[in-house]
Amino acid sequence: MTIYTIVYTSNTGFTKKYAELLGERTGLTVRPSGSRDVPKGSEVIYLGWVAASVVKGFDVASKSYTVKAVCGVCMGPTGSQLEEVRKKTKIPADVPLFTLQGGFDPNKLHGFYKFVMRPVLKKMKAKLESIENRTPEEELALEMVVSGKDLVDERNLSEVLDWYSGQ
Repeated sequence: MTIYTIVYTSNTGFTKKYAELLGERTGLTVRPSGSRDVPKGSEVIYLGWVAASVVKGFDVASKSYTVKAVCGVCMGPTGSQLEEVRKKTKIPADVPLFTLQGGFDPNKLHGFYKFVMRPVLKKMKAKLESIENRTPEEELALEMVVSGKDLVDERNLSEVLDWYSGQ
């Protein structure tokens, strides 16, 4: 297999950071989705941010490119939500899917997502604050919701890199 590039869609920058890290580790070029530098039909690794268990931009990317693997960047732990993300995004079973914990920054939201996320964040905050003995994961989620947190970590790419090296 000859993967041409890494193509990504990013909303607040966490997905772009992972795309660039993956590009550094693989030597592949990195381009935003829709770039004229990536010919239609090219074999790509696609990275997109996850909202409501859907990898944003995958539907468009899958029509433009031959997607060989998908990385969904989410608030949850790396490797979580795989079955739900695959199902809701309609990623074919033969396309490897990886989820990567990226983070969240309410101050970087813009447009429609800023408007939509306000009540969601308020509800999440209230729910997390109501838990008496929060787990470390719940504490982290509360911190992300309240003030944001960048959890992009090259170590989270290990499974993606293992898959890529086996190609």
